[in-house]
Parts: sequence; C-alpha cells; structure tokens
Amino acid sequence: MTRRTIPWLVLIGILVAALSLRAPIIAVTPVLPAIIRDLGIGSASAGLLTTAPVVMFAVMTPLAALVIRRAGAELALLLSLGGVMIGTLVRALPGFGAMLAGMVIMGAAITIGNVVIPVIIRRDLPAERTALATAAYTATLNAGSLLTVFATVPVAGVTGWSLALLLWGAFTVAGIVLWAVHMVRSRAWSSAERASGGAPAARPRDAPDEGATVTITGPMPVVVDNRVAAIVRRPIVWLLMLAFASQSLIYYAVSTWLPTILLDTTDVDAAGAGATASLFQGVAIVGALISPLLLRHLGAVGSGLLLGAFFGIMVVGMMLSPELAWLWASVGAITHSGGFVLIFTGLVRASRSDSEAATMSAFIQGGGYLFAALGAPIMGALREASGGWGVPLFAAAMAVIVYTAALVTAMMVALRRQ
Repeated sequence: MTRRTIPWLVLIGILVAALSLRAPIIAVTPVLPAIIRDLGIGSASAGLLTTAPVVMFAVMTPLAALVIRRAGAELALLLSLGGVMIGTLVRALPGFGAMLAGMVIMGAAITIGNVVIPVIIRRDLPAERTALATAAYTATLNAGSLLTVFATVPVAGVTGWSLALLLWGAFTVAGIVLWAVHMVRSRAWSSAERASGGAPAARPRDAPDEGATVTITGPMPVVVDNRVAAIVRRPIVWLLMLAFASQSLIYYAVSTWLPTILLDTTDVDAAGAGATASLFQGVAIVGALISPLLLRHLGAVGSGLLLGAFFGIMVVGMMLSPELAWLWASVGAITHSGGFVLIFTGLVRASRSDSEAATMSAFIQGGGYLFAALGAPIMGALREASGGWGVPLFAAAMAVIVYTAALVTAMMVALRRQ
C-alpha cells in the first residue's frame, strides 16, 4: 500500500494557513490611533507593534529551519499556527507590554510558517503546479490582509479594537483544526504502511512520475549536500536572497511612508492617504495571480524585466506625479506580489530536496526580512537629512536596479530546466 497526497486538499490547507501568516499583524494598523489613545503610548512605541514581527522574521528564520528539520513539515506548520493563536490571546490582555509581547510571539510563529510553506509546495504538489500554487498562496496572504484592513475598523466600532483583533483568530483556529486532521490522517497512513511492510519514500523532483507525491510525515533527513555551508556556496541562493531583500526593503519602506508622502506632497487628507496605502494589499492579489501567466508567456527573463520595470515606474511616478499615487501604488503592489511568486518558484525549482528547500527558504527570508526591517528607518532618516522625499525615493530607485538585476539573473539560473 502506497500513501499518496491529494494535491487539492494540500492546497486548501496551505491557503487556510496563509490567512494567519499576515492578517494578524496587518490588523493592528487600521486601529493604531485608537490603540495609541487608549493605551497612552507615543507613535514610536506604536510603531514597534508592526516593526517587531518583521524583526522576528529575520532573527528567527534560522531557528525556523531547525524546527522544520527536526519536527517535519506538518508538525512545524501546526506549531506555527498554534504560536499565532497564543500570540493573539496574549495580545488581547490589557496593557502595551502584553500587546507587544503578543506581536513578538506571532512574528516568531509566523516565521516558521513562512519558511515551511515553500517546502510543502515543493514536496506535495506536482512540479508543473508549483508556480500556480505559490501564486494562490501569495494571493491569499494579500486577500487576508486586505480583509483585515477594511473590516477591523467597522468591527472595532461595535466590539472595541481589542476584541476585534481577537476575533481574527478564527482563521487560525480553522487552520489548526485542518492541519491537525491532516497530521492524524498522515500518521494513520504511515502506520498502515508499516503494518503492511511498506515504507513511505519521498519522490525526487526529477523522478519520471510527475503525478501525486509521497508525503514524509516524520523529521526531514539531513544529508551532506543539504548543510548550510554547501547551500550558501550556490550562487543561486545569494541571487534569490538579494532579490528578496531588495524587494522587501522597497516594499516596506514605501508602504510605511506612503501616507506621509501623500500628506506632504499632495492635497489628499488622511483618509484618502490611508485608502491609497491600502491598495498595496488589494491590488497585490492581481500580481500574485498573473505571475504564472507571465512565466508561461514571457519566460523567466521577460517576467523579471517586466516586474523590475514596474517597480521603477512606481518609484519614478511617486517622484514626478505623487497626485497619481493610486496608480503607482497599484503598480508597486503587482510588482511586490508577482516578484514574491517568482522568487519562491525559483527556490522550489532550484532546491534538490525537502531539507535543502527548508534551509534555502530560511536563508533567503532571513536576509530579506533583515533588510526589510531597515527600509522604513533608512527612508525616514534620508527624509530628515534632506528635508524632502526626493532623496529617499532616489535611493529606492537604486534599490530597484539591484532588485531587477538579481531577479532576472536568478530566474535565468533557477528556471533553466522549466
């Protein structure tokens, strides 16, 4: 008896989990003014609530890879969702300290989910469906974020912001139940296989059978060519990390300061600036969904060049015509989510085993989110030093050049076998 995965069930599980890997953090931003007022904190302290999780993404990524390797993919994702739920409950306790602690816990837990999802996609879904699955995952991340951005304030108006933030934990509970059932099912299959004398085995990525794949329910084996030292010697890993780092830096820097840029350079009011900023979440869904089409019709190099051009259009457009920020924000959102799909599709194709995919994912995201955490402070410092937004946006344009070069080169190498 051979145990095979059901790809569409795995994909549903991934998408449900994705709802808990961004939305709990994003949900805080629409009610920050109320949090500041009710807790009696300053803007700098409030900023820690959204910055702390991003810092945890960078700091905890190496540990996330270790957890995945020791526990196995399913248990690691279940631990991630459980940690998000714990963080959600801690955040609901009275006081700023509890709220910040909850955000830190959520950031650490989400890091494990960030790293393990590409591993599950690589392992359990057919190779020809990895780009589509990554696109669906990315679109769900942004859909969950968009939902929380628009719905948290109305819900908070009825329940209060603390309970409104707690209610989003329903997504996490659903994910925990789904993956717990999946783990029980996986272990039942494994027990049946052992009783019948069979043994589950992972299908190599290059195996001739491109149908359903075998799932490993236990810890991932660690082999010599999957050690960190071996992986970091591969140029493709550094290219993907550089692309992810530059993309994350641009995205977090521009999205953080976009409302302030609009207030400083246009006649828009605070509500209009916030609505424009929300486009980074909504339109990003489009970018995720069109990425597989770009790969199919333009190829890896063409897709990378187009996304790089879009990022450039966003930055230059903000410099020359900030009154059209809704358009530039939309272009930037498409680029960010589309680039996310391309980068992690490249990771899946370039990795040679599940263990290597986990280590590559940890390395790429760890470096990327470290730079992302620096983006907003650097842009703010350049604004203070120069007295305007021209210099900060010019610096962002330089980062776009690095992003485009790294992404195009990485796609040429990673998707060569496509």
